[in-house]
Amino acid sequence: MHAHSIPIITVSYNSPDLIEALLRTLRQFYPNPVYVIDGSRPDVAEQIRPITAQYQNVTFIPFGYNIHHGPGLAWAIRHLPLSGPVLFLDSDVEIVANGFLESMLAQLEPHLYGVGGIQQVNEQGYDEPDTGPVAYLHPACLLANIEVMRQWPMPIKHGAPLIQTMLALHRTGNAHLLRHLDWVKNDFSRTPTRIFIKHDWQGTVIRTGGYHYDLPSAGSELNKYLLHFTPRTAGRLVEVGCGDGTFAKAYRTINPICNYTAIERDARLADLARPHCDFVYAEDVELASADFRSHTDGADCWILGDVLGALQDPWALLRHIHATMAPGGQLIISVRNFQHWRMQARLSLGDLHYAQPGNNAALSRDDRYVFTRGSILAMLAQCGFRIAGGSPLIPDEPEREHFLPAIRALAAAGGHTGDQAVQDALPTQYILVAEVA
Repeated sequence: MHAHSIPIITVSYNSPDLIEALLRTLRQFYPNPVYVIDGSRPDVAEQIRPITAQYQNVTFIPFGYNIHHGPGLAWAIRHLPLSGPVLFLDSDVEIVANGFLESMLAQLEPHLYGVGGIQQVNEQGYDEPDTGPVAYLHPACLLANIEVMRQWPMPIKHGAPLIQTMLALHRTGNAHLLRHLDWVKNDFSRTPTRIFIKHDWQGTVIRTGGYHYDLPSAGSELNKYLLHFTPRTAGRLVEVGCGDGTFAKAYRTINPICNYTAIERDARLADLARPHCDFVYAEDVELASADFRSHTDGADCWILGDVLGALQDPWALLRHIHATMAPGGQLIISVRNFQHWRMQARLSLGDLHYAQPGNNAALSRDDRYVFTRGSILAMLAQCGFRIAGGSPLIPDEPEREHFLPAIRALAAAGGHTGDQAVQDALPTQYILVAEVA
């Protein structure tokens, strides 16, 4: 490939002046195709659009929300018609001399992941120049073999967006797929003797007031029991029915180096969840797009918090997860227990009223299915899963002692052991960890 044919990817956020400087200085030396992945506010995006339109062979792709650097790169890698060498540039880079692409291309052997500036970091992605065990190839100026890149974990929403990738290369003994170029390290510094590029770091951060990773959630109630059983080292998670992203934010506080995809049919809630996830699809999971399904293939953790009962066909979703989950992956589920003693008491009184979700009623208007311990275990087994952990949630409810003898007697009248019936009447909810059988 000729250096002038290499596609260039940059991710922008609320900084029209940076995009203008990047494109203006680039076009002084190179005619390459450029893709601007834009996460700016809509009003700022409309300022950037005419800037990109001034230059031939520049494609402007606005998202209308802050997609962040890592997910923006991942979207480009997955969706753009890219092949062979691809250059990734930060939006605050300026080109000061001809020849940098030719220099990088000469060093990019076909088997390599990429070439650029390598820094030493720890396993959390923080710089440790002298002792850091992990080689981190920085995406500020990175020429990659896109086919090799797609074989490794995608960039994530993180201050070091390639940290999951670099950890995978490090832990599998493949750091030799990275190649360091001294001039890139030189040009990343604030030295007055720049060779090819000018990159003063944090140009976007300074203009926009931060990295915008640790934003507050809208504050809905967190299922702390579901969080407790979600694996702490999952690499690719999918949450169905993510609401406003409260659960995703809490999980990423525990495990920030992960790829977190969510789906939420309420578009308003999906917008609230986006700051806390890599990607949020505003879709009904049962009508999910081919893009969502391809994006989530190979995930090693699926989270279904109280959503199975609202589906038209929960068996179909569970079978899809079973067929696409990574080997050794886990499914984390919470379900309300319809056999709870209070539910049985209300049923005996004909008091099963419906209400909007979240109200203290026996049933929600979204409920299509209700579950007991036996029915949820049977459903999971029918879909190819086995139970690997979990817990019943049994609150302190002294008033239940008035009802348990009646439940015991009812079980005995049906020829069953009363002890099991009483035990199954205690939990309000089950949290289950399932694996592919």
